[in-house]
Amino acid sequence: MTWRAGVVGSPITHSMSPVLHRAAYDALGLEGWSFHRDQVEAGDLAAYVEGLPGDWVGLAVTMPLKEEALALATHVGPEARLVGGANTLLRRDDGWHGENTDVHGLEQALRAQGLETASTAAVIGSGATARSALLTLSRFGVSEVTLIVRDQVRPGALELADELGLRVTTSPYAEGPASWGTPGVVVNTVPAGGTPPVDGWSLPVGAVVFDVVYAGWPTPWATEWNAQGVSVGRGDAMLLHQGVRQVELMTGHDAPVVAMAAALAAAVDARP
Repeated sequence: MTWRAGVVGSPITHSMSPVLHRAAYDALGLEGWSFHRDQVEAGDLAAYVEGLPGDWVGLAVTMPLKEEALALATHVGPEARLVGGANTLLRRDDGWHGENTDVHGLEQALRAQGLETASTAAVIGSGATARSALLTLSRFGVSEVTLIVRDQVRPGALELADELGLRVTTSPYAEGPASWGTPGVVVNTVPAGGTPPVDGWSLPVGAVVFDVVYAGWPTPWATEWNAQGVSVGRGDAMLLHQGVRQVELMTGHDAPVVAMAAALAAAVDARP
C-alpha cells in the first residue's frame, strides 16, 4: 500500500517540508510513503483537495492558503480555531481535519532557547504568524504584549489577544525602541528586511529574542541584535518542530526528531 502527503502554497519552491517529511519516512522505515510539493494559488485549495486520490493522507499548508484550509476542514483543532488558520490538513473517515502545528513549533523553539516563563512580550507584525506567536506566548504566562507594526495592526491579532485575555499595546515602527518597553521575550514574525531598527532598544538580562525567518541567516534584524550582544533564535527550530508534529499526525508514529533536524540543517546550510 502506498501513502502520499505533500505541501501546498504559493510560492512553494522554497519549502523545506519535503526535506523534513522524507527524512522522517526514511528514519522510520516507512516504505511506500511519498511527500510531494505543489504550487496552489489563492482560491484554488478546495478544488485541489477535492481532486486528491484516496491514498493521500495529509497536507502541509503554507501561505496564502491557511485560512482556506481552515474553511474547508470538517473538524478544526483548538489551535487552528484560535489562530484562524490551519497549516495542516489530515484526511480522516469523516473528512479533512484542520490543525495548526505552528504554535507547537514556536513553543518548542522558544523552550529550546531557554524560555520558561515571561510576563511581557513584544511581537513584530500582526499577521497569521503573529497570531500563532500570541497563542504561544500566552502559554508561557505572558499577560502583556506590544504589537509592533509598520502601519496598522490587523484586526485578527487584536481579536485573538482579547480572547486570550492579553493586554495589548500597539506601536508603529516610527515610534522607535523608546516606546517598546523592556519585554522578557521578543518574536519577529515578518520577512527579512521588513523589521524595524533595534538600536537603542534595551532588553532585560536573560530576555529571549526569536526570528521566525531561517533563510539568509543571519538576517539583518539578527545582525543588529548580535551587534548589541543579544543572541537571536533562528526560525528553522520552529520549522523543525511544526514538521515533527505534522509527521506524528499524518503517520501515527513518533517523529524521529534527530534525523529530521540533521536533514533540515544540511538543507538550510546548502542553500546559497
